[in-house]
Amino acid sequence: MKQDWKKTEKGIYLPLQKPQLICIPPFKFFSITGHGDPNDEAFAEYIAVLYSLAYAVKMSPKKGIAPKDYYDYTVYPLEGVWDLKEEAKKATGHLFDKKDLVFNLMIRQPDFVTAEFAGEIIHVVKKKKPGELFEKAIFEIIEDGPSIQMLHAGPYDSEPESFNLMEAFALANGYKRPVHYHREIYLSDARKVAPEKLRTLLRFKVEKF
Repeated sequence: MKQDWKKTEKGIYLPLQKPQLICIPPFKFFSITGHGDPNDEAFAEYIAVLYSLAYAVKMSPKKGIAPKDYYDYTVYPLEGVWDLKEEAKKATGHLFDKKDLVFNLMIRQPDFVTAEFAGEIIHVVKKKKPGELFEKAIFEIIEDGPSIQMLHAGPYDSEPESFNLMEAFALANGYKRPVHYHREIYLSDARKVAPEKLRTLLRFKVEKF
């Protein structure tokens, strides 16, 4: 039976449009880091690298390289952890500029993907599609732990409204943000969906005061 995250992991990926506290366990990812404005054409190249790797895993049985415990599944959505360059954080009176953004883009991988198999996938795809960005792609395990998340409906530029609700919720429940980067999980394809209809999961780590 095909494993579909939209059905089996609703609590993690499909929250309501209100803040909630959740504990996120360790997950496996292909990831790639970079910086700059996500509206620039170069940003799409980072995404293309991740999807090339994700679908190479998905289609590995047809290539005869799937691990013995492979199972069919729905490819997980694109995610991004976003922060600002250190210089931008330190600048007083600095106006927000998307060119100062730092990102770690990633796509979660099924449990059967090991570091060894991930390395084989990177090697196979890089050989077929050589490019500088493939040198930056890695396999890693990330654990967000205690977090606050909510579904944001609408354009990316209106996300601060949701973050304000999330931070107020955290404060009211005795939590604070130990770090100020955050995670976005893209449940809509911005190339095909109108900005007002976009659905994005927002999440940031928290700890008790």
